[in-house]
Amino acid sequence: MPATLWTITLPSLLFFVVRPTVLVKDGNVQVCSCTRKNSKDLSNHNLKRIPSDLPDDIECLDMSHNNISNIVHGDLNRLTQLCFLTITHCGIQFISHDAFYNNQELRVLNVSYNQLTVVPYLPLLQLRILDLSSNNYDSYGLPGFFNNLTHLNDFSIGSPRATSVSVNDLAPLQNAPLKQFSFGDASELQKYETGSFAQLRSLEKVALRVIFCQSFHIFKKMLTDLDQTRTKTVRLVKLFPPQCTIAGDPFDSLPKTRFISGLTVEDTWMNSSVMVKLMLNIWKSPIEKIAFRNIIYNEDTPYGFHFPKQHCTTKLQAIVFDGVKHYQYQYPKINMSTELLSHLTYLKFSGTGMSILPCRLISAIPSLQILDLSDNLLEDTGFWWFCYSYKGMFPALRHLSLSYNRFYDLAFISKKIHEMKVLTSLDLSFNSIVIKDPCSWPSHLTELNLSHNNLGNTVFKYLSPYFQKIDLSKTGISVISHNVISEFPRLTHLFLSFNSIRSIPSYLHAPALLTLYVDQNAITSIGHNVLEGLPSLKTLKAGNNPFVCDCDSFWFVTALNKTLLPDWPFDYTCSAPESQAGMTLQKYQQSQQGLLFCQAGLQAAVALSVIIVTVTVLGIIFYACDGVWYNKMFWVWIRVKRRKSKHANRLMNATFCYHAFISYSQYDSAWVDSQLVPALEGSGLSICIHERDFAPGQWIVDNIINCMESSYKTIFVLSNNFVQSEWCNYELFFAQHRAISVEDDLLVFILLEPIPVDSLPKRFLKLRTLLRKQTYLEWPKDDQKKKLFWSSLRSILQTADKSIILKQVALDVALLGAQG
Repeated sequence: MPATLWTITLPSLLFFVVRPTVLVKDGNVQVCSCTRKNSKDLSNHNLKRIPSDLPDDIECLDMSHNNISNIVHGDLNRLTQLCFLTITHCGIQFISHDAFYNNQELRVLNVSYNQLTVVPYLPLLQLRILDLSSNNYDSYGLPGFFNNLTHLNDFSIGSPRATSVSVNDLAPLQNAPLKQFSFGDASELQKYETGSFAQLRSLEKVALRVIFCQSFHIFKKMLTDLDQTRTKTVRLVKLFPPQCTIAGDPFDSLPKTRFISGLTVEDTWMNSSVMVKLMLNIWKSPIEKIAFRNIIYNEDTPYGFHFPKQHCTTKLQAIVFDGVKHYQYQYPKINMSTELLSHLTYLKFSGTGMSILPCRLISAIPSLQILDLSDNLLEDTGFWWFCYSYKGMFPALRHLSLSYNRFYDLAFISKKIHEMKVLTSLDLSFNSIVIKDPCSWPSHLTELNLSHNNLGNTVFKYLSPYFQKIDLSKTGISVISHNVISEFPRLTHLFLSFNSIRSIPSYLHAPALLTLYVDQNAITSIGHNVLEGLPSLKTLKAGNNPFVCDCDSFWFVTALNKTLLPDWPFDYTCSAPESQAGMTLQKYQQSQQGLLFCQAGLQAAVALSVIIVTVTVLGIIFYACDGVWYNKMFWVWIRVKRRKSKHANRLMNATFCYHAFISYSQYDSAWVDSQLVPALEGSGLSICIHERDFAPGQWIVDNIINCMESSYKTIFVLSNNFVQSEWCNYELFFAQHRAISVEDDLLVFILLEPIPVDSLPKRFLKLRTLLRKQTYLEWPKDDQKKKLFWSSLRSILQTADKSIILKQVALDVALLGAQG
């Protein structure tokens, strides 16, 4: 199944590739977490030194395959957070003693495949993984500072020039909790002092990259020392050089070991006679697993691999042949009793060119649980012979891998799987599978891998409802129907990566589904209702899809629990619109467009805020400019206009009830009641004042309008109190409009006290104009002038004939002059 985590360990790590998230681990302990944000890959950049402009917060750096000859103090001085550093294949000859002085957080360092002649000084107390292999040291003697590397768990060292190992060379490693150790550089040693490896007492895994041809006594000493450390697995890399003549038995020390349980022989040449010696000794040893990887096999005897019958039991349970090359023009000959393999549980023949299954040999392994025949040339009939009965074959087989072969008929395979009564997992990836006829799968098969076969959208019809794990990555699927997943009620893992799926249908129903992979497809968005039918989902991998950064995707990045996404955030980028192309969905989530346009609550909040601010500003302006008063005046003006349309000629034909309506402030009522009203009514004039003549129960504005329309004139008693009265303002406003409507001068102004025109409020703009242009009566302080004042006022109210008014005024003036 597809991996969800990249685990990197040394010495296999030669250069670093930045993945979305790479966890560098030492065993089960995380050492460094390398993401695109905190990592820099500068490999193959033809650099001659480490750049000085690297970000200070960088944690993982790869400088491999450049032309860097030395590393000095200033090169890495600023990178105080550096955790992972690999500089391989650069030709480094010198590393200064203070080069890593400021890199105390460094936990992984790889300077292998360079030209160092001495082991550099490394004051790195937190170092966990160190690779110094494939350099040009003259000896394997380690400096004393290795005593301070008390966290070192994985160490590799090797040089083609060093030919001997002594106890003192590796003594500084005694205090290190070393679990993995790689030694040598594919060269032959001349001397090995017994006990050199034995002092490394915490070893678990060891790789010996040493050539042995004429010095097998050294090989035996090494195995003995490693067994004393209770090392569990040993890898022998490039064990024999080509055409090496091997006399005696180089592996006779294996039966004497007690703790070595796994042995791997890789990248070497091996004769059939040597392999027989190796297997005879393994048979008598505590080894449980033997693996041959990338082996050149040569039959140097006419009977090939001849393994005699043994009279002792073995602990061997697993045999692996992975990448065995045989250049002789005949099939390898294997001659051994099938009884010897009766206890095997794991068998792998991969990369061997096998085209026909040796079924009589393999079927004689009743305990076999895992069979891996990947990367061969097998076809349907090469694995299932037509002339052979498979009933009772593989009675314990549970996992069968046939990937990277030439199988093609899925219906035929499904029928044959019925003969494997306990098989639960089948891998048919990377074949040439076609679907011709209906398939019939047994109920005990729960896992099927059909990835990298061109199957199309109909593949789901040929699968079993009993399947729990299905891998259909890169199978040409472009559409998933709405109810297709519901046909697999037990499904827990579904892999659909590398297809052409454009959308995931809403409301999928898979209550048991734990893992769903839909990465590397053509999906533009994932709706919120997709996951409603997946209550058990723990992992969703959907990266590297052409997401459209709109509000549909905005839900995905804001509401979805990101712990479900192992590849978040760097594999999730926008492909459209063009302005957002290349932006990660995480940044789109934080962008102004995403925040504003895709959140209804925020939109409402912003809109409400704008409305409140606008209304507040308009309210302040409205209040500052006396908008309330003008609004009321506008309503009064409407009422006047309505009355005008009904009584357009009323003024000219009507008989008035009053000579005048007096408008005044209540603070001036003492003067009006004691002076104005008695003087006018004493002259026979009918006067209307609001305190006495307003009709009870009517609206005040209606009373004002009625009284003004029932009066010939309107007298305004102007004072500072008047201009501060709101009702006086209404009365003045209505009187002005009434005068304009009937085209007559109906207003009489009495200035009770001096009022500076410029001190009037803005809403009395019209009054300012009237006082500048229209004659008004000013209440005098002199008693003689008061007689003229009353005479003028009575004349204005008694008749509309201006000549009479002027005459009466003249007589009054003359009379006053005579009396004077």
